[in-house]
Amino acid sequence: RHRPIGNDGMHQEKRPTGTDVPTPIVPRASRTRSTDTDVEINEWERVEANSEKSRQSQPPIRRSSATTEAKALPKTPLRKPTKSHRLPRAKNVMSRHAHPLLYLGIGMLGMLVLWTVLMGVANWFSTTMDDVRYGRPRTYQTDQFVGHSESGGIPSHFIALNLYGRIEVIEFPGGDAAHARIFLGPQLYTTGSDLVPATLSFRDVNGDHKPDMIINVQGSQIVFINDQGTFRPLRPDERHQVEQFLQQHGP
Repeated sequence: RHRPIGNDGMHQEKRPTGTDVPTPIVPRASRTRSTDTDVEINEWERVEANSEKSRQSQPPIRRSSATTEAKALPKTPLRKPTKSHRLPRAKNVMSRHAHPLLYLGIGMLGMLVLWTVLMGVANWFSTTMDDVRYGRPRTYQTDQFVGHSESGGIPSHFIALNLYGRIEVIEFPGGDAAHARIFLGPQLYTTGSDLVPATLSFRDVNGDHKPDMIINVQGSQIVFINDQGTFRPLRPDERHQVEQFLQQHGP
């Protein structure tokens, strides 16, 4: 591979002329000497180039192939119930929900709720109207000629009062408050008895031509007889006569 130095010198001295001039040989000292390291670098670059070419020539990996293959798998057919399986079950459910007692119970419950609401509204309306007409405590007032100190032409003034469930009547004879009289009526024990109004009416129930006082409360009548310039409760021997009068003429 290497030529001797002597031969190189001889070739340099001989320079033939003419058209067929050979290419001058580069002296040994001026040539670049390839070392083993250069060979290894060239080999490494060649390997890198080949690997890049193979990498570029290799088709890209498709990740969706696994999904596509998974999708392409045959599906297990689901067993759908036929009409013959559904109809009896639907009929059983309808027959179970369409029982007449169910609708009857719902209707009774609805009527109970409606009745409760209506009763509450009616009670509220009645109480409100009594508040407007009688106030609190329940008070009723009227004027009436009963023959008690009414010489001046002024009628007696009466106040019916429900004080905590106790019915009381206050009389001002001839409008004179200095000679006021109080008549005690019945005691009420029902729920909300302090809100029950009491009214007064005057009629001759025993035929002595004097107006007697009648207390009207909760559909009952309590009679006080007009006797000797005042009012007194009924005696036992007068009760039957008064009851017959009230039945015939009403309250």
